[in-house]
Amino acid sequence: MESYVECMVARKPSTAMKALKIALIAIAVIGFVLGASGLIVFLIVAAAAAVGAYFAGLHSSLEYEYLYVDREITVDKILNKTRRKRVERFEVDRIEIMAPIHSWHLDSYKNREYKVTDYSCGVEEKPDLRYAVIYDGGRKIIFQPSIAMVRAIQSVAPRKVFSD
Repeated sequence: MESYVECMVARKPSTAMKALKIALIAIAVIGFVLGASGLIVFLIVAAAAAVGAYFAGLHSSLEYEYLYVDREITVDKILNKTRRKRVERFEVDRIEIMAPIHSWHLDSYKNREYKVTDYSCGVEEKPDLRYAVIYDGGRKIIFQPSIAMVRAIQSVAPRKVFSD
């Protein structure tokens, strides 16, 4: 039996990235104004700041799309609602445990060192809908699946997936 579930999560934009974008735009405008008076150095600085502002704006709007198909979870990153990039692929068979991020099921995994990857909204909300996945012994993946996705994964790995 093959199942298919997809879920989209928007990453909360960081204030640092917004501030950087605004600062770079201001530097670009000031550089172009001063460059118009004949100083070529200011035009170069303005062009570099404009390019920096473009990339800062591209990364300020970030969404993750999770796709579960036939015992496999893929994560895609969508930049500025225009560019899509496949980030990672996870096999359900290699998951040790999947539970809500503050679940008591994860207590025995707290004292281990993991490489943590966050594919969630990035902030703790009330109620916290994020899940932690201990993957392949050395990684902790944080993501925010829908209830339908949790149920689909739980149907193929009932001893590994908890929804408290």
